Amino acid sequence: MSTPVLNRRLVLEAPVRLSDGAGGAIRSWSTLGELWAEIRPRTGREKAEAGAAVSTVGYRIVVRGAPAGSLQRPAPEQRFRDGARLYLIRAVTEYDMAGRYLTCFADEEVAA
Repeated sequence: MSTPVLNRRLVLEAPVRLSDGAGGAIRSWSTLGELWAEIRPRTGREKAEAGAAVSTVGYRIVVRGAPAGSLQRPAPEQRFRDGARLYLIRAVTEYDMAGRYLTCFADEEVAA
């Protein structure tokens, strides 16, 4: 297994539920920190959603390892931000047996 090249700075964000003032809630995002990452595309597909075409591309994003419970350890349902691009994290696992790196499987959705 080769050493990943962490050459992209990503912002890690977590969802936060806020009151909308009418008894409901809206979802906002809170910044947890910045991580250096290697981003590699996987597969893509296109689907119709609410009458519009949506392109979804999967990515394998590798970041430095962090202990369980750390704010620097990505988790499913969090997301990475790279400027205007958003990568929703679906799953996280160790990249290597020593836990030096983590692999995050994430999706980016773009309206086509």
